[in-house]
Amino acid sequence: MKKALFFRKLDKNKVQCNLCPHECILDEGKLGICGVRRNVQGILVNETYERISAIHFDPIEKKPLYHFYPGSIILSVGGIGCNLSCSFCQNCDISQASVETFAWFRHYSVEDIVNMAIDKNDNIGVSFTYNEPTIHYEYMLEIAKAAKTRGMKTTMISNGYINPEPLKRLLRYTDAFNIDLKAFRNDFYKKHAKATLEPVLVTLKTLKQNNKHFEMTNLVIPGLNDDVAVFREMIQWICDELGEDSILHISRYFPHHKMDIESTPARTLVRMF
Repeated sequence: MKKALFFRKLDKNKVQCNLCPHECILDEGKLGICGVRRNVQGILVNETYERISAIHFDPIEKKPLYHFYPGSIILSVGGIGCNLSCSFCQNCDISQASVETFAWFRHYSVEDIVNMAIDKNDNIGVSFTYNEPTIHYEYMLEIAKAAKTRGMKTTMISNGYINPEPLKRLLRYTDAFNIDLKAFRNDFYKKHAKATLEPVLVTLKTLKQNNKHFEMTNLVIPGLNDDVAVFREMIQWICDELGEDSILHISRYFPHHKMDIESTPARTLVRMF
């Protein structure tokens, strides 16, 4: 485990996490919504430091990052947990797990990850992906710092639900992002992800303001976020706030986790254009 970077003590045994907009208040021994950050004797700790669920060399396009060193491979690292609770989660086996329920961790030190990335021919760096990487902030930050000193690229595939201060610290060590923009209505976020939309929009604007390469992904779900008028409203916001050259990937939903709505028809995706 590792002491968290962003929290404050409220009293002798209670802490508040300041990493993401949930701002969880935790009594002694309790886990945050993310399932990996715990109050241990009045100190917030990351219990998945140097503990991962998956590690692979992937095509950069799989992230998806189609316009960042296309044709390259990148070492992809994931843990468990997420600070959103999406009923339609496409990777729920790890993202909706917690340290209390997941039994298949593998241990990789920061040095292990960096050395593995360097040793692979034609690998451009390290990508933090598979589950929500920001909840493993301390581990991710240390890997990113070490990778940058060795001349490698770093990328983060995220839901964008992070507070501004920790995000800005990451920007120094992260080259590219893909952010899930799950919908353009706050009630969708509240009902289906147990979160809110505005912090994600703030994250996107922060990336733009800091001249970072970023791409976005929108998973289209029938009857929930496939209204063409709302979609066009989202596109207009992207053009106005992020620029007409912004990159948006539209993805097809398949039934998974707690949602059994039928798969998105291909014609729906075509209609979005």
